[in-house]
Amino acid sequence: MEFRVATDADIDGVTDTIRLAFLDDPVWGPALVLPDGRTDHLDPFWRIYALGGMRLSTLFVTGEPGGIVQATAVWTPPGETELSEEQDAEITQLITDTFPADRAAKLFELYDRFDAAHPHNTPHAYLGLLATHPNYRGHGIGQQLLAATLADWDAAGIPSYLESTNPANLHRYRRAGFERHGTFDAVLDDAEITTMWRSVGRA
Repeated sequence: MEFRVATDADIDGVTDTIRLAFLDDPVWGPALVLPDGRTDHLDPFWRIYALGGMRLSTLFVTGEPGGIVQATAVWTPPGETELSEEQDAEITQLITDTFPADRAAKLFELYDRFDAAHPHNTPHAYLGLLATHPNYRGHGIGQQLLAATLADWDAAGIPSYLESTNPANLHRYRRAGFERHGTFDAVLDDAEITTMWRSVGRA
């Protein structure tokens, strides 16, 4: 699998792939839906997370520059944060401006649950997002991208952590060497979120 660090020319494609991949996610689908059915907030929402990885040069993609992003992986290296302070403020403002107050509060509570479950005492690489464009599903591209990026973390001696918001993906992560670390529930629909840890070199 050949992958590369995303460039400015990829950001629209990365955003599109993430948005499409998570529309029906058991956790993020309900969390991000608006009462009136609008979806125009989804691109700016996911773009912030893509740019969070790009600022650290840990936003990886497959596909031709400027074209459809077949798959993307958004990683955060040890000692870094998923978003910069400015990006964190931007996502907070976007949520506050977009959602009714009660729904925004539930989304912020969901963030708190993610943070509470996250291991903070052991340095690791954090896989915040892994997404495959619907046109390329079923070909193993996302799994190959995951394996390729994990090989680089292994070479650096760095373990990995993720949260799986879709039970259908658990076997894929196990195949890549991740083991169940714990679980917690989403806010709106009590969907189970599984935290997973991968030791260096485990496959």
